[in-house]
Amino acid sequence: MAAAFCSVVRRVEELGDLAQARIQQLSEAAGEDDHFLIRASAALEKLKLLCGEEKECSNPSNLLELYTQAILDMTYFEENKLVDEDFPEDSSSQKVKELISFLSEPEILVKENNMHPKHCNLLGDELLECLSWRRGALLYMYCHSLTKRREWLLRKSSLLKKYLLDGISYLLQMLNYRCPIQLNEGVSFQDLDTAKLLSAGIFSDIHLLAMMYSGEMCYWGSKYCADQQPENHEVDTSVSGGGCTTHKEPLDFREVGEKILKKYVSVCEGPLKEQEWNTTNAKQILNFFHHCCN
Repeated sequence: MAAAFCSVVRRVEELGDLAQARIQQLSEAAGEDDHFLIRASAALEKLKLLCGEEKECSNPSNLLELYTQAILDMTYFEENKLVDEDFPEDSSSQKVKELISFLSEPEILVKENNMHPKHCNLLGDELLECLSWRRGALLYMYCHSLTKRREWLLRKSSLLKKYLLDGISYLLQMLNYRCPIQLNEGVSFQDLDTAKLLSAGIFSDIHLLAMMYSGEMCYWGSKYCADQQPENHEVDTSVSGGGCTTHKEPLDFREVGEKILKKYVSVCEGPLKEQEWNTTNAKQILNFFHHCCN
């Protein structure tokens, strides 16, 4: 285990140096100070100091958390630039691929070193959720841009399908890290609506957005990729926050989209009724699925 710890420390230090070099390039290209790049750079400087101490005294969990936070800030800056430019057709594919790679590195690092069977012990549920959310949301925004390009869709609908499958997979993964709170006599809540949300696996606004985003991506898949050959792309298709169990199966756009959007509408018009979450688009997509199926 000690050897695995040292391996993680060395690798995190290497990755931190690469990320710091990238941040410097981004800062120079931007020509001005950016809050997210400054914060990312500060986290990596702290990481470098900690790695400079005795390797056996370094806490891999703390180092990995610092690196992850820096990556989240750095990639957020780059994502905003892509969104502002409406994902330029000539360069966005490679840029999105790079950002997904950066956001995947913390999980890959832990899994490769077999630090713990349940690697969330090192990263924590919130960071794992954030990494999955950011990858899924990035692909959602990219696909949203692509669906408005008719000529591109005619030529590369198979590529769109891949982006959609990956994005939906990340979003469902995000929704399934934590198990729903089981309501019983041993658990008391002052607010019944909050209890209902937690029992449905809804822990934040981001969980609701992830449901809507994945439902909308299922709609795009059904609408633009219906003629594509089915792929053996297996994901955990449960949408109840069932992180305690894993049930993977081929993703069916209509089936998954219906399941998740029905739950979204139910939650928005139930426990969150007073919050006035918009369900118009979700209902229109559900109507599309109904007519598409029948």
